[in-house]
Amino acid sequence: MSAPFRSGPVTAPIPDPGPAALAERAVRALAAADSRLYQLLADDLRAQAGTLSLVASAGAGPVSALAGAGALGTVAAHGYPGRRLRAGCAEADEVERLAVHRAMAAFSARHANVQPHSGTAARSSVCFGLLEPGDTILVPDPAGGGQHALGSPVSVSGRYFTAVSYGFDTVGRVDDDRLLRLARRFRPKIVVCAAGDHPRTPDFARFRAVADEVGAYLLADISEVAGLVAAGLHPNPVDDAHITTASTAQLGARGGVILLGKDADTPVPGAHHTLRRLVQRSVFPLTQGAADAAAVAAKARVFAHVTTEGFGRQARRAVAGARRMAAVLLDHGHDVLTYGTDNHLVVTNVMSRGTTGVVAEAALESCGLLTARARVPFDVKPPQVGSGLRVGSNVLAARGMSADDMAGCAELLDTVLGAVTPRSDTEYSLPDAVRLRVRDAVTRLCHRFPLPDYPVREDPSDGRAATAC
Repeated sequence: MSAPFRSGPVTAPIPDPGPAALAERAVRALAAADSRLYQLLADDLRAQAGTLSLVASAGAGPVSALAGAGALGTVAAHGYPGRRLRAGCAEADEVERLAVHRAMAAFSARHANVQPHSGTAARSSVCFGLLEPGDTILVPDPAGGGQHALGSPVSVSGRYFTAVSYGFDTVGRVDDDRLLRLARRFRPKIVVCAAGDHPRTPDFARFRAVADEVGAYLLADISEVAGLVAAGLHPNPVDDAHITTASTAQLGARGGVILLGKDADTPVPGAHHTLRRLVQRSVFPLTQGAADAAAVAAKARVFAHVTTEGFGRQARRAVAGARRMAAVLLDHGHDVLTYGTDNHLVVTNVMSRGTTGVVAEAALESCGLLTARARVPFDVKPPQVGSGLRVGSNVLAARGMSADDMAGCAELLDTVLGAVTPRSDTEYSLPDAVRLRVRDAVTRLCHRFPLPDYPVREDPSDGRAATAC
């Protein structure tokens, strides 16, 4: 039988009990009206409590953001603050203005649109606002690790626009010469620099020079490194790129954001408005309807959170820990792309050891270690299989792990990957003794490094309380 959860201590007074009372009433109503769904949510907390997430695109934001995500439930926020198409949006207007102000402060931007429902939605809005069907975009090669939502034939951008992919060299770095040759040959309308897809820092100024030479817009996407950018640990592209986009999910709030820097008030050729105005129109009404006011409230919270010293310390642990994990994997003979990392992400070519990405992911998950399959440069495996494995340090850092602790996690990865025997591209065997030993180590780490402020549950094995992860 699953161990019950109990509440942790309340550490701060609540100035207005309204939101807290509504949140408690909502949870109790769910338990009474839909026990199946309620139990699934409780099961998810237990699943988090027993696993270590090394998924590079995952993040663990402040639990306070969850309060925002449950607010403003009856608001129909079509349009922008002060110019809504429905009544009853006065408070939602103030929440959105707060989110915009905080986003601009966190990323040193001159304009922010906080309405996109995801990072993909943010990028799609930019593309549909700037391009006509069939226009050319220059994107990172999905076969080498680029995003499938950027120009891949399975994505809307790949179907409506002509995507040309620039590649990577044999160790996984951007092939600068090929980038320039393709830009000169195809004259794209947008050049995309996806900063968070790779373990090395891109040269934003060089990307801008390439875009300027061919008369293109530079779109920088910082979805996976937005927290590092806000913490000052990664170069900020806001003034190098014409437009910067990001997912906010890794920060702790589902959604996306579009940022503009020094080019915000640049006139758009062939139009009677600026880039700032184009971005606003590209989100609403071109590609989205009503804003998700609750998600905007959650974004307002996380944009403030990423400017705190506490988050800065967490981000520094993430970078230091990722470098240590890369070093440990290299020491054990793993084929680590670019031989290291500049951020939170480590990518390894597991096919060089005879294992596919999906097999490595499944074997590790069976031991309580969550990772993600990936494609690597010159990969011949399909996306569902992949030849690589992506691991990240964000959630480990949020738990409070040091670089030494994360090095221990890399040792666990090596133990599993060294013991797995592939039976096919998707099937494998793993000795039970290895699985049990690693699973036990993961459980002990989860108890030692819980995520802060999450509910706690009693550990039935020894009667002690363990915080849910």
